[in-house]
Amino acid sequence: MLFCFTMVLGGFLKAFLKNSEVIVLTVLSLIGFVVGLLAYNFIEVFHVIYPLLRTPSFSLYCYIAPLVIFLAALDVDFYIVKNMSWQVLLTGIISFSTTFIIVGFVALHLNKDSWDLQCCLLFSMTIGITDPIHSVKSLKTIGISKMYTDIIRGESMIIYCITCIFFGILRSNLPHMFVFREYHIIMDFALSILGSVVFGYWCARIIEFILTDLFSNTLTNVILCISMVYMLFYIVEFLKMSGMIALVTVGLNLDSLSFKPKMELIITKFLIMFSSVFQHMVYAFFGIVMGCGTSTYFEFHTVTFTLILFITLNFARLFTIVLVSPILMHSSYKYNWKWGVVIALSGIKGIFNLLMAPEIYNLAEQKTQAPEMFLLYAQIISLMTMGINSNMMTYLARKLGMFAISLPRQMAMQNAIIHIQNIIQNKITLFKTEKILTSVNWTLVEEKTMIKYRVPSSACQLPDSNDEEEPESPTDEVLIEEARLHVAIIQMSSFEKQCQDGILDVKAARILIGATKSYCPIQGKFMSIYDVSTYVKARSWLIKFKNILSALEYRKDRGQFIPYGKNKFLKFTYHIVFSEEFEYAGYIMSLIYIYPIIIHLWPVARELNVLALILVNYYFIFLYALLSALKIIILKRKYFHQYWNTLEFFILLFGIVDMLCVYFVRLRPDNIVLIQITVIIGYLRILRFFPLLKTMVPLLINVAEVQIKKRLSLMYSITKGYVKSQEDAKFLVKQISGRGSVYQKLYEILETNKRDAIRELGLIEHEGRDVVIALKTRQAIQTVIAKPLKHLSFLWSRGIIDKHEGVEMNKVLLSKIKTLNNFPMAVPPPTPDDYLHKIVWLGNKEVLIKFFKERAKLAYFDYGDVICREGEMPQGIYLIISGMAILHSSPPTFGISPTLRSARESQTMLTEYYICGDIIGELSCLLKREIEYTAICETILQACFISLEDLYEGFDVFWPFLEYKIWLKLALSTAHQYFESTLMDEDLTFQKCVSLNVAYVETLSSCNEMTIDSATMKLVIVVYGSVIDTGTEAPYLAPCILPKTCKQVQGTSDLSKLLVIQAPEPVKNSHSKVLGKEGAFSGRKTIGKEFRSESDPAVLRARSPYPVLGLYAAASELAERPLRRGLLSKLS
Repeated sequence: MLFCFTMVLGGFLKAFLKNSEVIVLTVLSLIGFVVGLLAYNFIEVFHVIYPLLRTPSFSLYCYIAPLVIFLAALDVDFYIVKNMSWQVLLTGIISFSTTFIIVGFVALHLNKDSWDLQCCLLFSMTIGITDPIHSVKSLKTIGISKMYTDIIRGESMIIYCITCIFFGILRSNLPHMFVFREYHIIMDFALSILGSVVFGYWCARIIEFILTDLFSNTLTNVILCISMVYMLFYIVEFLKMSGMIALVTVGLNLDSLSFKPKMELIITKFLIMFSSVFQHMVYAFFGIVMGCGTSTYFEFHTVTFTLILFITLNFARLFTIVLVSPILMHSSYKYNWKWGVVIALSGIKGIFNLLMAPEIYNLAEQKTQAPEMFLLYAQIISLMTMGINSNMMTYLARKLGMFAISLPRQMAMQNAIIHIQNIIQNKITLFKTEKILTSVNWTLVEEKTMIKYRVPSSACQLPDSNDEEEPESPTDEVLIEEARLHVAIIQMSSFEKQCQDGILDVKAARILIGATKSYCPIQGKFMSIYDVSTYVKARSWLIKFKNILSALEYRKDRGQFIPYGKNKFLKFTYHIVFSEEFEYAGYIMSLIYIYPIIIHLWPVARELNVLALILVNYYFIFLYALLSALKIIILKRKYFHQYWNTLEFFILLFGIVDMLCVYFVRLRPDNIVLIQITVIIGYLRILRFFPLLKTMVPLLINVAEVQIKKRLSLMYSITKGYVKSQEDAKFLVKQISGRGSVYQKLYEILETNKRDAIRELGLIEHEGRDVVIALKTRQAIQTVIAKPLKHLSFLWSRGIIDKHEGVEMNKVLLSKIKTLNNFPMAVPPPTPDDYLHKIVWLGNKEVLIKFFKERAKLAYFDYGDVICREGEMPQGIYLIISGMAILHSSPPTFGISPTLRSARESQTMLTEYYICGDIIGELSCLLKREIEYTAICETILQACFISLEDLYEGFDVFWPFLEYKIWLKLALSTAHQYFESTLMDEDLTFQKCVSLNVAYVETLSSCNEMTIDSATMKLVIVVYGSVIDTGTEAPYLAPCILPKTCKQVQGTSDLSKLLVIQAPEPVKNSHSKVLGKEGAFSGRKTIGKEFRSESDPAVLRARSPYPVLGLYAAASELAERPLRRGLLSKLS
């Protein structure tokens, strides 16, 4: 009843006093104190709370402390603690030592209670614990860097763990204190730390395995997580180790990637709820305990000593910050004396001080008459620090200007607000066109949705001089530095998103996030892929290890040693040496020698079997000599080319020397030097077992190859995830730059890093094609399965399928994803013929593949060879089968005339990497124009070459759909490259565009016009050439998206290509008649039909991919395209 009353009262107080946790705890403590006084004076109340008072203090500690310390450790960033481990460790040790000494001295000399030295020292350890939750709660509202909050939390947990270890050692050794020595303290301390860390690490891996299981539900995960926390604590404490260190290790090793999406938030909410309830109970309970105590000990000295303790603790904290300031300055370039002053007030006490306070009386040799005084001081000091220190931190931070938002951050926030306002305005403009919303008061809507954000005056950076002077505009370096931090945040969120979507492995995401956080504190450092490789500590040692093993591998080249002639002895010896029985005989001989070597190394048995050991030694030397002689007869000089043969020969030599030494010792048994030499050489008989290692070499080579493949797969996944994060950062770089010059610099940095990463992708793929193919295949399967999973949740939420069916289908799809854990590490690469199936515009049609397979040729290029040069006429297209090429070019012209292009022409050279599966020369072959880039081999390259004549022969035979498909593929790639953020919600795959007509390509020649129907056309993108709006005469140069206000365009280039994305549900109205009978839908349905009709020349002649332009566009296209080689007439 009392617990329920405390929970309800604490909940109501927390609801009404939302930002006053200290007032809630103070009220609960006072109410508990009043209840204790009533129990002290009234027997009826005492009977009610008596079972509560009988609760052992250690039991209370075991119930509450594990959950709270786990919550604190879970909120700490493992990578920050890992990168600053020595700073955190030094800060914690210095803080513990200074508080222990200073507070212990004050408690011993200024306290009038009868406390001995041991009580004072235990009290100083208890009162010196810093609460890891409350100490950083106020710092978070100030806006301090997470690095500092994690350092403070790490320091608090170190102090608490050290205190728990000392109290545990005292508790376990209390019964036999008379044999307690310093040696026991050191050993118990070391074993507690090491054993707890190891136990906690493996328990974290188990919890992570359970929480990331695809088939586990939310309720099961919450129950398992909380129960595992308590079970781990009790098991470790039972094994005489530190349960707190084990829980801290578990919490640090669990991060957002250790949980399923949104699971971390749910578990954290539960932990916060339980810790809050426990905190209310503890303060109320210890208030009751103090009220039940004798009031005669509460004197004026109690108040003065409490104030002295409060001042002493703050002084010790300030002294600690002064000592560790050099460490913090070394950790971050942003640390200064202002932050030091604010952090000095972060020594807030809390629930851990109260839980440890009763143990002072239990562990002390000399028992005090008023043990409740320990609780009183701990509870009052914790409430004072919560109230005074927290408010002082906020006040000093405001006065010292720590709340101020830097000008670059203000500019970034302003850009974000403008961007959001533009989105709102566009949405309003779109809604205005809907008939159902015509009666809406749009003026009021615009007024209510207008965002008016003002930076608080306390958060503004003010100039140091008069207010009339305007603050200096930040330099590009300052803006770039601010933007760099935002880029790091964008990259980390991109890594987490990729991991949740299944694109990135958990291990790769952790490495990328850890590397980003490692390089983030370095001023001006943008993390490149080479920095990530350094962070991973690449695979070079594995390759060296494999090379060593390959050199040691035993090979039998029988073909080189076949004896010629009629020498029967040589032929007989040859068959013996190269037989498997001969090799196995050598292994059996080494295994049989195990028993004699054991007798030889055992002194007593050696004395009893001297003659037998000598005879056995002669026998084995004879066998080794026979083996070596037979091999030398066949192999001759090449006998020593194998390391294992050389080893056997040295074993034979040592055996002969050993045999001679034993013989001479028997002749001269009084020669001490000869005896010692014989004994030493006798131990070398162990070398006779070394040939057995020969059987392990192939196994070790296989293990090394597996590890190399795993490392290659990991590095490829890391590099691919890094490339995606750079692309995500490039889309958001305008919102975080705030200035044109800064945007340009950021864009160049991100583009350079992306190119370097793509180059690394090509090198990794060249090194391990089978590994990369397996990884890509696995990711493709996972992406394909993820799509129906999303649709399943949509169908479930709309009631199309019921809950039971949805659960069963969800299990089937999840089981498919789970089977990918056993996906092979390597998949053999396809043959050159198979790569033709990978060309999307061939559509996997056997007729097309057979046509080009008969004409395609394999081309081989060495490192540094030039595939094609800028300005040359194309010879054909190159489909890269293996290897990587680098492309250098000027900015693409997109077919725009020089007069229109001069306004935006740039001299910046572009660099791009082409890897396996990419095609070089498509656009130039389509246009029959000069190549706009130079392609150079970065590695040995193999390509499938289709000449220009063969390509155009295919256009004639399979006209018009083949050329149209190539244009569609190029248009989609251009649209995705330049407008990915706009097309993010569009499912524009090539196959879907061909089969379902989601998007199509329109062709405009010079002076030709095209009508844009907004009812059927969702987006129109100029992907090649240029057009003008016939209404406003505004020019639009490729690549660009035509605005919604554009109703009709006219081509201004010789050839213009427009990608039209159709609306999902076209609305039929009177304007659609402009398109004629052959509308946008009807003309393109023929593209997705069965290929049996595509191979019919009569059907091919009748088709036209240009229905919007009508017969005029088709006729002009036919006039520009002469019949090539008369193949149509032959086929007819």
